[in-house]
Amino acid sequence: MIGKNPRRQVAYLSILGTTQLHLRNPYVIAWWSAAFPGMGHLLLSKYIRGFFLFIFEVTVNLQAHINTAILYSFTGRFELAKNVLDKRWLILYCSLYIFSVWDSYRTTVDINNNYILAVREDARISSFKLGSMEFNYLDKRSPLVSAIWSLLMPGTGQLFINRIVMAVFIVIWWIVIAYLSNILPAIHYTFTGNFGYVKPAINAHWALNISSVYMFAMYDAYSNTVENNKLFDREQAKFLQREYQSKSFDIPSKKKSIRGDIMHIIATFEHTIYLEKAISEIEMQGIPKEDILAVPMDKRDEKRKVFDSIHQSDGLSLVDLAAILGTIFMLLGTIYGFLLKLGPIIWGLIGLVTGFIAGLLIKLIITRKSSNRQENEKATEVVLIIKCEEGKSNMVKNVFWNNHALGISNI
Repeated sequence: MIGKNPRRQVAYLSILGTTQLHLRNPYVIAWWSAAFPGMGHLLLSKYIRGFFLFIFEVTVNLQAHINTAILYSFTGRFELAKNVLDKRWLILYCSLYIFSVWDSYRTTVDINNNYILAVREDARISSFKLGSMEFNYLDKRSPLVSAIWSLLMPGTGQLFINRIVMAVFIVIWWIVIAYLSNILPAIHYTFTGNFGYVKPAINAHWALNISSVYMFAMYDAYSNTVENNKLFDREQAKFLQREYQSKSFDIPSKKKSIRGDIMHIIATFEHTIYLEKAISEIEMQGIPKEDILAVPMDKRDEKRKVFDSIHQSDGLSLVDLAAILGTIFMLLGTIYGFLLKLGPIIWGLIGLVTGFIAGLLIKLIITRKSSNRQENEKATEVVLIIKCEEGKSNMVKNVFWNNHALGISNI
């Protein structure tokens, strides 16, 4: 710790969500801003700026007919593309579009620097916030579940991790875009085999917004779940070090204790809420805090996994490129689907799957690391040692097992 009065916080917990600093790739954030202005800022939790740029993009893009011009350009109808554009709105659009990309990159670099300083200053992290309408708390949740809910209905992944502001914003705009694009009737026609009705049903301008918003919702939910899990681990480790590392604790050794009825029970845990439940239950059974030693373990760099799990999160690098290519290929599939037989829905889905898989494979090849660990494999993250009388050893072990200890031994 640099000082007793840290100037920066790593995270802020409110009833509306958890806002935190963490390291991000500036190029990835800038790309999301290029895909849809405002999205890069929303990933940084810069909500006011992000909402403004997002709404600006929707409004000015509509007035300038930019999406329609993109469709015409990619399908070779260049004269139609030139004629459909409204030059008044187009020129207005360009400056703020470039600003969105530049500012998101610059802000990410600044946030990364502030995160490094915040970690060094080591400010205490709040883990629970209770209000009259809602409450929020740090917890570990599955990033894959967040992503799946977002793919089923954009915004629900954010609700799953209590990212309320983003959830409301995404749900509202997804409803607007889905309704105005007529995507749901088009999906119905596609899956009932009425391909001839698909193209006339879709509003092309609004349909081209779908790929960016859809994939962004998934990526935002996934990445924030990963970072929330890491924040939970960090906060719990600091709590255990602060409260359960008494200098007077009698470290077990081969030398026999003066009192023959004294035992040391050793257990290993993951960082979960059950660990704290186990400690509190043991204290309620009369074992003082001074006889409890909790040792959070530093994590060694692990082999890259394709998907992070509730138990292990190694970062976002593989999913970053997969989400980016999934968005691009989904957009291209939608565009060229207006010319191809199966229509924009099928080709958009084909593009999504193709791009996502291609992104994963490319990153795996570049990093030359494969996923050899199982997602449900659990690693020791905390070692807990309890000094107690021999008569209480069974009670302590039962408490540990009931709270999902990974392993138990005694000395």
